[in-house]
Amino acid sequence: QVQLVESGGGLVQAGGSLRLSCVASGRTFSRYTMVWFRQAPGKERELVATISQSGGNTYYADSVKGRFTISRDNVVNTVYLQMNSLKPEDTAVYYCAATPRVVVPATPKEYNYWGQGTQVTVSS
Repeated sequence: QVQLVESGGGLVQAGGSLRLSCVASGRTFSRYTMVWFRQAPGKERELVATISQSGGNTYYADSVKGRFTISRDNVVNTVYLQMNSLKPEDTAVYYCAATPRVVVPATPKEYNYWGQGTQVTVSS
């Protein structure tokens, strides 16, 4: 079992930056691949970025590649999402999720562990 709590969302102008954090409870954080999803109003939840258990491997959706950076600190049980050059289309609720699987599922229904979400709003 792992519990996840996100923070760091807010309102920012286009071109600005935000850093999201997701703190996990428990002593097994390093056993989980961590994933950021987002869900915009009226749209399906989409995968944004993933990071492997050790942090050595990452993946980004094409829409955020080159602008977002996912990282993790297994000492403090936290995964981060640094978001730069934000665009209005990045506006969404951002969720972190955890999976013990090495091959990361792309569909939200495959995940059992979710945070409550944090709102990111980018104004034009």
